[in-house]
Amino acid sequence: MARIRISLLALISTVVLSGCGSDDGLGRRYAVSGTITYKGQPLEKGAITFYPVTPDPKGVNNGANSAIVGGKYQLSTRGDSDGAFEGEYVVAIESKDVDMTAAKSGVKAGSFKQDDVSKAYRKAKSLIPLKYSIAETSGFKATVAARSNTINFDLVD
Repeated sequence: MARIRISLLALISTVVLSGCGSDDGLGRRYAVSGTITYKGQPLEKGAITFYPVTPDPKGVNNGANSAIVGGKYQLSTRGDSDGAFEGEYVVAIESKDVDMTAAKSGVKAGSFKQDDVSKAYRKAKSLIPLKYSIAETSGFKATVAARSNTINFDLVD
């Protein structure tokens, strides 16, 4: 009788757990990570965005992005470094030196005012040539394959 209960419990657990997970109905994503250098040195901070060459016909945003920290990135489409969809992309990379001093002076209830943050980003100095911040002018393309992907970018003036 104990074996039957254990087997039944194992079967129920398997069924319940198979229904869990991160399947959001959007499709399979693949790990994409890499390094970004500027003039041969790791790009210390910034953001990278992969824009699909062929947008999803259903209107789903199937791009992916990541923060750049210490010259490294790991793409996400919906969070938790879940990767990117298989396909062709154009790539934009941005790195700015943002002075948040003015935004900090307007802090209320522990959070920045959106207008102040927006102003700080508009005034920020780009740490790399601006052409890289627009996918159409960056010159970077990437292919995400149905496997784990390492895609590196080397920025120059």
